[in-house]
Amino acid sequence: MRISERAPAKINLTLRVLGRRADGYHELESLVTFADVGDCVTLTVAGEPGAAGNVAVSGPFAGDIDGQNLLERTLALLREADPGLRLGSVELEKNLPVAAGLGGGSADAAALLRAVRRANPERAPGLPWHELAARLGADVPVCLAGTPAVMRGVGEQIEGRGLRPGRRRLYAVLVNPRVRLATADVFRVLAAKGAAHRPLAVPAFADLAELLDHMRAAGNDLEAPALALLPVIAEVKAALAGQPACLHAAMSGSGPTCFGLFAAEASAARAAAALALRHPGWWVVAASLDFPA
Repeated sequence: MRISERAPAKINLTLRVLGRRADGYHELESLVTFADVGDCVTLTVAGEPGAAGNVAVSGPFAGDIDGQNLLERTLALLREADPGLRLGSVELEKNLPVAAGLGGGSADAAALLRAVRRANPERAPGLPWHELAARLGADVPVCLAGTPAVMRGVGEQIEGRGLRPGRRRLYAVLVNPRVRLATADVFRVLAAKGAAHRPLAVPAFADLAELLDHMRAAGNDLEAPALALLPVIAEVKAALAGQPACLHAAMSGSGPTCFGLFAAEASAARAAAALALRHPGWWVVAASLDFPA
């Protein structure tokens, strides 16, 4: 049996850092959505419970994964949680840049959790999937849900947001300068500055204008420390903001990927084509995003 799951890119429309906890982790508040571009995870289910094969990686960014693949950790955690699970070998098609602020590794782990859940319908109800996701990383729970949400805490608190009929998609251009940026490094710079915010209410959004107003007010607290480490982010963001019909440009997560929002799919496609021509060394894709109601 082969089970494939998409691992869509996670986009932080906003990201506020509320403070640093005693254990060193940061309390966050982030409005998250997902793009229609991403990786693909395929599980080939083994015949015997508990058996797990290797993790094979292909795709344009396969060679950029350093150290242990998070998918290997996911398989080990699942074997520990329930030795009776049917697991197997895993194939990852790595289409997203690594260390890019798109939650690629987290999305891959979440996709594998969903695949294993589908492969084990009789055992799945007895497993704490959300808790398992949280043990794998801060972004894995929201990626497991896979729908627009507000993340709080260190990522374990998820407030799902619906998809409002009549405005179900946003259009975007995602740009990465093909330079990696480690999240831990960004948080170290942030910690040195000691910045923290109070929580900001995240309302329901009747239309795109209301969403944009909220995004401009909330911002991304990791953008300034990321820019201090990687000044090219400013060039990427300015290139997006300078495209005709771009409504808003910002950095996603801990960067360096930035996104520009557009009201129409055709506008996003034209902007992506223009940016790819002008900056052939950058990763540039047009995408549509779920609209968080």
